[in-house]
Amino acid sequence: MTDSTPVKPTAKKAAKKATATTKKTTATARKVTATTKKATTSKAAPAKAAPSKTAAKKTAAVKKTAVKKTAVKKTAVKKAVAAEPGARKTPAAEPSTALVRRARRINRELADVYPYAHPELDFENPFQLVVATVLSAQTTDLRVNQTTPALFAKYPTPEDLAAANPEEVEEILRPTGFFRAKTKSVIGLSKALAEEFGGEVPGRLEDLVRLPGVGRKTAFVVLGNAFGRPGITVDTHFQRLVRRWEWTDETEPDKIEAAVGALFPKSEWTMLSHHVIFHGRRICHARKPACGACPIAPLCPAYGEGETDPEKARKLLKYEKGGYPGQRLNPPQAYLDAGGVPAPPLGAG
Repeated sequence: MTDSTPVKPTAKKAAKKATATTKKTTATARKVTATTKKATTSKAAPAKAAPSKTAAKKTAAVKKTAVKKTAVKKTAVKKAVAAEPGARKTPAAEPSTALVRRARRINRELADVYPYAHPELDFENPFQLVVATVLSAQTTDLRVNQTTPALFAKYPTPEDLAAANPEEVEEILRPTGFFRAKTKSVIGLSKALAEEFGGEVPGRLEDLVRLPGVGRKTAFVVLGNAFGRPGITVDTHFQRLVRRWEWTDETEPDKIEAAVGALFPKSEWTMLSHHVIFHGRRICHARKPACGACPIAPLCPAYGEGETDPEKARKLLKYEKGGYPGQRLNPPQAYLDAGGVPAPPLGAG
């Protein structure tokens, strides 16, 4: 008979219990590890998920719409600015041949409107003209014409004016404004004429511009109207009109002179200057151009900058076109024949 020792039920239970405890511990450890990983992942900055194709298409569509709206707004702003009174349109490129033809046609039309165009300073000789032109800076030709009779009555020659008392000359020139500077200029140029040119006004550009107070504009006025030598007078009216007509976009007088001179034969330069200046003073004004009464409106790229209603525009006309006195006390007969009225002398009611 074999002797065997039976396993106690208590030992079996203890073994099972130990195994279960081990499994439970392992499971707990796994949970802790998972929790730790999750916590670590949540602390780290999450990477952005790549957008889906549908989301990308929606984003692109939104951006495209925004760009279109911005472009529409910019276009609207540009149109609003262009529609403002006085706004200039960007001129389209005009072939040089077409520009020459248009410019010359405008000059022909102006010649028909102002056949009596002339320098609007009273003068009897080159000396009076050069002095009057110097005095016309920063004032009207009318004011100069009302002032020079007394000046030339007292100082008829360069020698007389060169020896004049500056204070007496200043008193005569006071109505023209800037009378001290102008007195210095006219006495200075008179001395130069007396000492360097024998009391005669020179007929060359290079000599004229050496005289005190005489620049290219003044020199061309003298050359064209006292000596019959062609020149372009680029005054404030001339500058304004040739830019409105898009003959040039230059702003400096010497460049304007060169650009416009290239459009016309040299023989026409002096009368061209008179036509343009006459038109600028009578119809194509700086602030209120009378577009509705303008004879060259169909040729003008700036038509519409001023009053276009014919009746209202006619009320803006000046000098003989508006039935008012001109700027000269002694205008040419052709001007009087055309209905022009002489200006009144200084102090006349």
